Amino acid sequence: MPETGIAATDTDLLAQTEIAVRAAGSVLRERFGEVVRYQTREELMRALAANDDAALDVLRPRLALLRPHARFVEDELAGGALPSGEWWVLDPAEGNVNHLHALPEWAVTATLVRDNQPVLTAVHVPLTGETYTALAGGGAHLDGRPLHVSGTADLGLSLVATSQARPDEDEKVVRRIGSSITAMLSDALVVRTSVPATLHLLNVAAGRIDAFWQFAGARADLLPGALLVAEAGGRISDAAGRPWTPESESFLAAAPGVHAEAVTTLSR
Repeated sequence: MPETGIAATDTDLLAQTEIAVRAAGSVLRERFGEVVRYQTREELMRALAANDDAALDVLRPRLALLRPHARFVEDELAGGALPSGEWWVLDPAEGNVNHLHALPEWAVTATLVRDNQPVLTAVHVPLTGETYTALAGGGAHLDGRPLHVSGTADLGLSLVATSQARPDEDEKVVRRIGSSITAMLSDALVVRTSVPATLHLLNVAAGRIDAFWQFAGARADLLPGALLVAEAGGRISDAAGRPWTPESESFLAAAPGVHAEAVTTLSR
């Protein structure tokens, strides 16, 4: 099919979404290199917005052409359920703070949600050139190669990870994050703590990390990785093991063999 225009199927749409996130990633890669200096919160917010806008200027027109009736979620930090219909949930510069600090952990994500169910997602990591994709019922892939979560069955042998949901988080959430890290330090082999969430979830889907958890969180942080991990054979729940939705107060993605142990640890 042509590079632009309404996609006939979700498979076609995913292929075109992949092209769009790659194009947006190229723009951000050109802006990457030196540490961006800022002295105030206002300067930081302007720098973050400049990256977002540069990527969105590429992403939004392409995706709007592919799905003219789909709406866009305007606030990438928002959570909760969406109204019915189709929505694009975008994080044009996932890990934006890392980008500003010349750190390599950042990506571009685009996820289509239909009646509150993620249908497809594409995540491009510009500095490696990798693109991760998932289609509901169609599996998860890295540059066309199938992804599978790890077969680890012992949390004590597992590499696990977490990420803070956002700056200025509620104090109760911050304390819960701290206690969960302490618990995991006792039970898991290695604990990684960094942002952004999506890159940890890519690693869970690829079998490199065995579990990821987070308290609170935005749709744009978690939906891409949730679909990738689920389609790669992983388990998605909240931290107590209950079904996860964007309205949940916690999130856990894990290889099936360590999911129950992770729930037990996080419940302490």
